[in-house]
Amino acid sequence: MMFLKRSLIAASITLAALTGCNSNNTDPEYSAARFATYNLSFDRATYEILASEMSMSRTEQSNLINMFNQSPEKLTEDQKTTAKRIIQIRNVAETIQRVRPNAFVLAEFNNDGTGEDMTAINGFHDNYLAYSQNDQRPISFKFKKNIATNTGKASGFDLDRDGKKTDVNNDAWGFGGYHGQYAFAIFSQFEIDEKNVRTFQNFKWKDMPDEKNITIVDCKLSKTGCPTGMKEGDAWYTDEAWQQMPLSSKNHVDVPLVIPTPAGNEVIHFLVSHPAPPIFNNVANHNYEHNRAELKFWNDYINAKSYFYDDNGKTGGLAVGSKFVIAGDMNADALKGDGDRRMIDNLLKSPSVNIKATIGDNKPTSKGGPECFDLGYCKAVNSDTLYPEAITSVSGLRLDYVIPSANLAVNDSGVFFPSSNEDGYHLVFDKELGASKGVTSDHRMVWMDLDLTK
Repeated sequence: MMFLKRSLIAASITLAALTGCNSNNTDPEYSAARFATYNLSFDRATYEILASEMSMSRTEQSNLINMFNQSPEKLTEDQKTTAKRIIQIRNVAETIQRVRPNAFVLAEFNNDGTGEDMTAINGFHDNYLAYSQNDQRPISFKFKKNIATNTGKASGFDLDRDGKKTDVNNDAWGFGGYHGQYAFAIFSQFEIDEKNVRTFQNFKWKDMPDEKNITIVDCKLSKTGCPTGMKEGDAWYTDEAWQQMPLSSKNHVDVPLVIPTPAGNEVIHFLVSHPAPPIFNNVANHNYEHNRAELKFWNDYINAKSYFYDDNGKTGGLAVGSKFVIAGDMNADALKGDGDRRMIDNLLKSPSVNIKATIGDNKPTSKGGPECFDLGYCKAVNSDTLYPEAITSVSGLRLDYVIPSANLAVNDSGVFFPSSNEDGYHLVFDKELGASKGVTSDHRMVWMDLDLTK
């Protein structure tokens, strides 16, 4: 494996040479573009907590951190918790400043549910990314987009069949303790063609061809067994609930980005989602099936299947010949894990995608992936994966993806997963916190450089 080719420093130099990075040019032309995805693990207990942390000025952050480091006994427990979170946010910001994507997905970034409140997103941009973190250059994104989500959105049904209608967690359309938890957002240095953005928050699962109400497969899958009066083979959701069940646990979005190149404007469709994790299943394997169907969405969408309808009523999939990048935490690994491996494998090997960039020589890799098994902080059960250099999470799985279309050429790619002898290791491992979310995240940023000259 040519790990030197994956050097983030070398790739950054290449990208800087190819892109319009002259600070005196307000309208640069790009010969290359770096797309990325990053599960930030900013899933706070309330949206207000995250908004408050992101709204802290640089001075307020520094004062709190200094007090935490020098006189922690003078702080309340809540203040100590906030200080730790501020350190995490700064570490995440440093990671982004090191990778320097032109456009990327921010997964697990809470919002108000509808995506209308920009407090947290703007705060992260203006109070963290805009300031140098550990001597890294600040980075800015002219275009920021919150995405409405089904996580924590009240369903009005007892979806988990426990006899209670709570409208949160397993009784919400997507798992979440409140509407907006585990949402995602998009930052871009390229203009977003807002008029042609498509969202599929309300597309119904039942309207996907060949999909049916999931059924109980094994009463032994739950310690409590099947709900009273139900047996294996029974439909899990009531017909009324199934008729209203959205496909997306969060959302599926098609965000066209307009990129100025020497040959004129190039439009690349940024196709983003964050499917349900195929774990924590009930007796009907509901999360496994949900993840499978959410991945199937992109397989069909990029192949211009006609059955789709978006939230504005427009029908059909992606136009044939369109350039696209699928990105996000897909919660699926084609080799290991609990999901439907065939579905993610189909996506990675689709004739519509650049297979060299998904499973070939240009797939994103790192040195830190293999080492994390050796050091014992990635899950040992997955240590026999055939491609440890491609994993993107401390689960030892490849879960996060940047998947370009077949008509896009790739210059380079990588997973920001430094090994212990590489610069940036402090952003993935801490002596006290280990490799936990408290450092940055339990996921790693995945990036890919697209050649816009071909």
